[in-house]
Amino acid sequence: MARSDPRNSSRYWHAPGVAGMDMLHADFTTHDYAPHVHDSLVVAVTEVGGSEFRSRGRTDLAHAEALLVFNPGEPHSGRMGGSERWRYRSFYLAAPGIANVLASLGIDQPRHFTSNVLRDPDLIARFLALHRALDGEPDPLLHQELLVRSFGALFAGHARAGQRIPVAPSDARVLAPVLGLMRDCHAERLTLEQMGRAADLTTFQLIDVFNRSIGLTPHAYLTQLRLRAAIRQLDAGQCVADAALASGFYDQSALNKHFKRAFGMTPLQYVRAQGR
Repeated sequence: MARSDPRNSSRYWHAPGVAGMDMLHADFTTHDYAPHVHDSLVVAVTEVGGSEFRSRGRTDLAHAEALLVFNPGEPHSGRMGGSERWRYRSFYLAAPGIANVLASLGIDQPRHFTSNVLRDPDLIARFLALHRALDGEPDPLLHQELLVRSFGALFAGHARAGQRIPVAPSDARVLAPVLGLMRDCHAERLTLEQMGRAADLTTFQLIDVFNRSIGLTPHAYLTQLRLRAAIRQLDAGQCVADAALASGFYDQSALNKHFKRAFGMTPLQYVRAQGR
């Protein structure tokens, strides 16, 4: 939806395929937020400029080096101050979404945040990547992976509660059944939960072990398997569109994007180079 003031614009929508999460992308020059609360956990990251906000009896700044976090039901307000523009992206994670994040960490006790401002560059980058991905092309596995990596790291590193988050195992051999599943079912719509169950890991543990042991995320590793499968299909004479679907990509456009990113050429250029 768009605001009537031409100096301000915003879009608000439900995150596709993600339970309990809404999203906002706003670009403000004049807007002030009156004191209000949300039933959801609010996470906001600034792209350009900034603003002032008030919460817990104090005033602080929103800017590109600060991740803003407000617990469900926590009053806060905001206004333009110190900057002529504030372009930002925010998430509104309701109870079902929070429960899914906790499950990905292997815990079930509620958690809360004792600070509204987190100065964590890596976490800020993760939330920006998640928001932009959810605002882009359909790729449920990538969306799920980025969500677990961002919200999982947020809860694991900054939320408070008494329940300990299970640590990921250090032995890379734990991934053997997952790698077998990915090789055998690369053309299917695999989820992180399916992969985690194969090795008795939470989804957060799964991503951690992949990064430490292989140097890739599960989504990136699966993409490589699909690219190799696509090359086999192309070598066998399949057209690009059929090779994309047979190897697990959503469509020809998705194959084109990943193929060119990995090999510096399109699938069609690859086929023509083979003299076909």
